[in-house]
Amino acid sequence: MPSLDGATQWFNSEPLHSRELRGHPVLVHFWTLTCINWLRTQPYLRAWSQAYRDDGLIIIGVHTPEFSFEHGIDHVERALAARGISYPVAVDNDYKIWQAFGNQYWPALYLIDADGKVRDHQFGEGHYPESERVIQQLLGIERRLVPAEGRGVEAEADWAHLRTPETYLGFIRTENFEAPGGFVLNTPRAYEMPEHLNPNHWALAGTWTIRREHVLLDQADGGIACRFQARDAHLVLAREASEPIKFRVTLNGKAPGRSHGTDVDADGEGLLDESRLYQLVRTHGRVQAQTLQVTFDEPGAQAYAFTFG
Repeated sequence: MPSLDGATQWFNSEPLHSRELRGHPVLVHFWTLTCINWLRTQPYLRAWSQAYRDDGLIIIGVHTPEFSFEHGIDHVERALAARGISYPVAVDNDYKIWQAFGNQYWPALYLIDADGKVRDHQFGEGHYPESERVIQQLLGIERRLVPAEGRGVEAEADWAHLRTPETYLGFIRTENFEAPGGFVLNTPRAYEMPEHLNPNHWALAGTWTIRREHVLLDQADGGIACRFQARDAHLVLAREASEPIKFRVTLNGKAPGRSHGTDVDADGEGLLDESRLYQLVRTHGRVQAQTLQVTFDEPGAQAYAFTFG
């Protein structure tokens, strides 16, 4: 088992060391708080923690940040409370544990036997029955698999109708940005929304600065839009402003109504008060191509990535 040394902080436990875990099967789970794929694994991690804790399974979460703001301990602490995570969590802000495991993915699951050998791994979502059967093998038990069902943002994606990939907005990773008249980096510029958005493309309206990891709204009443096909649409948001920022969501130019996500109401009204992933749309009815637009009342909004489900 690779070393767990190097964590900058621990939650729900004193610091744990690999050598001290010998004799116990261990599940190590890498995550980052804004990752939709991680959020959809959480029903299973909670269920396994409750079902196999008394059998000797030790689950350890490792929070390794993707975006700069995810280094903030307060953001991690809020995520633990929101997701009901009671098992030990190492804060891996310096990527020491990530590097020790040679990991490259969020989420990533490693199953380690009582002798400290990595016996199985899973990158990304899925294969839950297979992973749980390995857990039972490591514990020397055999019984019915535990039920787990995600709700809200944790619900399994509608894979059959998902046509739009994750879309990063900062200039180091962005694709499919439509900007009539061109764009500039690290400098405020006024952008206009194109008359039509191509599938899986995104655009800005108002004065924005395109930065390395995100786009920053410099003046009030700016918007960001994307053309997507999926049941769910999410946007990772933070704020440079000191006060929460109101925003409005439209689908094809109208309020979302019954297709609103958990972070907006039927009129499309929402509030950017924390740095996290916001669910903007959960389509009610047939899933088809739609145009989502988010407009912010005040400057200071930071948008990092669209994700879908």
